[in-house]
Amino acid sequence: MENVACDLCGGDRLRIVYRQPDHLFFPDRWFEVVECIGCGLGFVNPRPTRAEIAEYYPAQFFASFAHHSHLARYAAEAKFLPRVSPGAKPRLLDIGCANGDFPRFVRDLGWQVEGVEVSSNADPITDFPVYRTDFPAIPLDEARYEAITAWAVLEHVHEPTAYFRKVSRLLKPGGRFAFLVTNFDSLSSRALFREDIPRHLYFFTPPTLARYIDESGLVLASLVHSRGIFEMVPSNILYYALCRYIRHRPLRWEDLPESRYDYIRRKTGAHGAHAAHPTLLMDLRYAMRHPMAALDRIAAKLFERWQLWARRYGVVICIAEKPSS
Repeated sequence: MENVACDLCGGDRLRIVYRQPDHLFFPDRWFEVVECIGCGLGFVNPRPTRAEIAEYYPAQFFASFAHHSHLARYAAEAKFLPRVSPGAKPRLLDIGCANGDFPRFVRDLGWQVEGVEVSSNADPITDFPVYRTDFPAIPLDEARYEAITAWAVLEHVHEPTAYFRKVSRLLKPGGRFAFLVTNFDSLSSRALFREDIPRHLYFFTPPTLARYIDESGLVLASLVHSRGIFEMVPSNILYYALCRYIRHRPLRWEDLPESRYDYIRRKTGAHGAHAAHPTLLMDLRYAMRHPMAALDRIAAKLFERWQLWARRYGVVICIAEKPSS
């Protein structure tokens, strides 16, 4: 474990936002999420080092990417790529390509594709080039890509600044950087324990994203609050309201019931995509055991609609571009 200063501004004046365990794989290991008082960036501190973090990405973490439902996600992600001239062979680099399925989807649309993936637990990829090292260290430093993507990746990395700067160097003038991160301005990220700790190491807000983009020499083109690629349903909203308005204190991890995911995993031993698709009987048993949790699922869906309307959703898609001149 290591203690770090703010990656964005270098500040060391921090405040603790919340504490929670790694509920997926190591529930006995607890972590603190802090916020930089100077710029508002959130991050885990102390955090696993680069050498330690691989332990938190076992093989079952990548197994869920094989589920057929991800095809719709790849199509949604591809819509954020720039338009190219007919007959052109534009080049894409996908950071955090996992098992390689999104680059393959884009290749079928006529792109030349490459990827970056550091985890040894991801599937081997032999049908297109993949760099098996941290993105800032890949052996390229010239402008060669029309598009670079990072879908739910930047919250996982140890040094976001290095990623933004490398993207800026590798994009061609007029090229596009399309990426998705969670939104630390949302109640889901900041107070409802919806982040995947400690795999998520950084928590961005629209202002901190704008600063990263500007300081790397890119231009912010658009910021989209959407659940069309990944969603962050604001579960635990009733428990939050109970603590804030009745008990007059912040919601703590210890206030939450066993999650539906954990209940199904405990009863069936399933993980990933299998745990995400339980039987109706299993859902009914969970509702009977945790009736407030069942009501919370309804309240969360309603609150999610408000978040989208108010542009305070837990997920944002960011489009940055490299100036043409």
